[in-house]
Amino acid sequence: LLLSALGAPALGDPGPLEDVVIDRYYIPKICLREAQMGDFIRYHYNGTFKDGKKFDSSYDRGATVAGVVGVGRLITGMDRGLQGMCVNERRHLIVPPHLGYGSIGVAGLIPPDATLYFDVVMLDIWNKNDKLQITTLSKPERCNRTVENSDFVRYHYNGTLLDGTPFDSSYSKGSTYDTYVGTGWLIKGMDQGLLGMCAGEKRSIIIPPFLAYGEKGYGTVIPPQASLVFSVLLVDFHNPKDGVFLEHLEVPESCKRRAVTGDFVRYHYNGTLMDGTLFDSSYSRNQTYNTYIGKGYIIPGMDQGLQGVCVGEHRRVVIPPHLAYGENGAGDKIPGSAVLVFDVHVIDFHNPADPVEIETVSRPEGCNVTTRNRDFVRYHYNCSLLDGTRLFSSHDYKKPQEVTLGANKVIEGLNSGLLDMCAGERRVLIVPPHLGHGESGARGVPGSAVLRFEVELISMEEGVPEGYLFIWHGDPPANLYEQMDLNKDGGIPAEEFSTFIKTQVVEGKGRLMPSSDPEKVIADMFRNQDRNQDGKITPDELKLKSDEDQEKIHEEL
Repeated sequence: LLLSALGAPALGDPGPLEDVVIDRYYIPKICLREAQMGDFIRYHYNGTFKDGKKFDSSYDRGATVAGVVGVGRLITGMDRGLQGMCVNERRHLIVPPHLGYGSIGVAGLIPPDATLYFDVVMLDIWNKNDKLQITTLSKPERCNRTVENSDFVRYHYNGTLLDGTPFDSSYSKGSTYDTYVGTGWLIKGMDQGLLGMCAGEKRSIIIPPFLAYGEKGYGTVIPPQASLVFSVLLVDFHNPKDGVFLEHLEVPESCKRRAVTGDFVRYHYNGTLMDGTLFDSSYSRNQTYNTYIGKGYIIPGMDQGLQGVCVGEHRRVVIPPHLAYGENGAGDKIPGSAVLVFDVHVIDFHNPADPVEIETVSRPEGCNVTTRNRDFVRYHYNCSLLDGTRLFSSHDYKKPQEVTLGANKVIEGLNSGLLDMCAGERRVLIVPPHLGHGESGARGVPGSAVLRFEVELISMEEGVPEGYLFIWHGDPPANLYEQMDLNKDGGIPAEEFSTFIKTQVVEGKGRLMPSSDPEKVIADMFRNQDRNQDGKITPDELKLKSDEDQEKIHEEL
């Protein structure tokens, strides 16, 4: 490097130059490639004489110079001075006359025997033998599938020239670039560069001009014969032939039944795009999503993806856009043509035709008497959801639950599950919501929830027919009023009535409706007979229920 030839003070005249003088006054820290003989290059320059007078400039023309270096298409001095340059390198070149335009010069522009001074910046280097340069910047740990020809991709990108000049960016537009791969909708280099990518992968793709926009360039932003650099983030991709992809994350060991079309399913979910962006979650609302499957109430992909689930299963459902929200997307959170990923936890499901499911855990030997409707029973129970969430327990109150079966005092499914039980028997009952608390639920019970009961029958008392508070074991006394009027004063007060009924029960002649409060039952009986509510029953007021029923039938006839 003969720096004195660039105009620095020197002792004496060094004489005419024998070769081009090169001053590499800016060398980039990273130089991936140097211009070699036969390479195609693109550069800017200013050309001056020794006195600084400009004779030519690519900047003034508003266009870079493009050509092949080292094959005689440039003046010899420039051919030599450009070799070995890196992209973005800057050089001062001094070209002696015999390596420039010699003793002839260029008429009206460059005089004979002129030494030429060039200030050059290298912008692009490529070769016809170049291939696509792909560098993987980051890649997800999980990659079940990679891009193939005919896939539809959604990706973000920053596009620059080789010297770093930006020409386009999807980020600035606020949306991904969406297109098919391998169908000619992209430049060849991008078609090739996207192949094999995973969703979420980042790549740097360097595309030579003959795989990009070639000799024509593109508008004012991409010059002719420009190499392009794309920094690409693949957001998602799918194929129009794709179906739903299922990943069984956790399946319970015990799965007695799987959901089918027509079942009503309650499930929690997180919904994300393929890059992990959350667009919806049932957990954030603290409420399950409840729907029928296979009936078109939800997007087709989810209708398919929930088929065959078990209660308690965790499943990942990946849905291509043509089975989700299509090209239009949904709202401002699901872009058009987006692949959706649902992580689903199935809480429970049932069918509207389901009966109560009864499993006998234990049953005493020699059980001859079982419960029927109208019987009064005492039982312990634990109630939970199918996912194990505990709801209620009689053990919390330290005493059994008491109820008359068939009196609409408990949900229908529990009533059914308590029938035909022996004292001491234990059962597990699965009660669907239409036999439980229905779509609305109850305090502490979610709507449309399937309930699980663990029940143990402690004791039972034989009941009486509906509408009766007391029944005779045989025929009632012919002179009932006289027997009931203990002091024979022509009126029966509450005390006499109560004493008489209790005596009939003790002597086994009749029985009261089972209850935890017999006194209340007797008081209700007296109130029913004391028609005028004067505190005593007269002969005209006392009537058996069977006689009252007959009178009602007669009146209706």
